Amino acid sequence: MANIKLFESKKIRSQWHVEEEKWYFSVVDVIAVLTDSPNPNNYWKVLKHRLAKEGNQSVTNCNQLKLESSDDKFYKTDVADTEQIFRLIQSIPSPKAEPFKQWLAKVGYERVEESQDPEKSIDRAMENYLNLGYSKEWINQRLKSIEVRKDLTDEWETSGVKKRAGVCNAY
Repeated sequence: MANIKLFESKKIRSQWHVEEEKWYFSVVDVIAVLTDSPNPNNYWKVLKHRLAKEGNQSVTNCNQLKLESSDDKFYKTDVADTEQIFRLIQSIPSPKAEPFKQWLAKVGYERVEESQDPEKSIDRAMENYLNLGYSKEWINQRLKSIEVRKDLTDEWETSGVKKRAGVCNAY
């Protein structure tokens, strides 16, 4: 399923991969938005080469998908998943990329804090649900259902139910 995302009113071609259940984004489109380069294809070629020399494989191992071009034809295009796009953003020296870099640094710091104090992840989840407009009652019910599901799966494990190839089997 092809889709167009907009960032600062500029198009970023994207495609949902059903089997992998993740989005892929056109690398050249992201570079065009972040750099305002007159030739984002060349920018990507040079950046890819530089990253490969540095030993970075997370971005240089991009997949190719056929995406529609401005001439309404489909061409193989370098695409990256969300994680790869975040890594790419970190590699681009651009004032437009700076807010993304700051956000990534903040998220990374929060995850480190949560690993030291797991209660912080619960507080963050509550804050995120509130920001999405859910009521405190709904949030509390949601957290309770997560707790109940965890208790149930723990009980299954204790009883010898094992998960194999996406299906539960009792042994």
